[in-house]
Amino acid sequence: MLVGMQTFESASADTAPVRDLFPGIRLRSLWSGPVASAHVLEMAPGSIWEGIDVHEPGPEEVYVVDGVFNDGTRDYPAGSFIHCPAGSSHVPQTTQGCTLFLFYPEG
Repeated sequence: MLVGMQTFESASADTAPVRDLFPGIRLRSLWSGPVASAHVLEMAPGSIWEGIDVHEPGPEEVYVVDGVFNDGTRDYPAGSFIHCPAGSSHVPQTTQGCTLFLFYPEG
């Protein structure tokens, strides 16, 4: 039973606005709420984040959609979920390329 009116929002990664962050790394913003946001990050083969990615003010949730993601320490193949707590950091990179779904529950 549906109670009250609910409004759903949807987005497609194919039509989401694209922002080039670093060479070979593109961000597609899917949704942004008052605090949380959701994105798709595409990393070309051999790309590496410039500097250290620090998770402030809150955590980052990562799901590897395709390819193999490396956080600077270990590889995560497609199907992996990674919880990066607030204050943690890593250097995102990939040798073969990858697509990630990113969710920031606290900004």
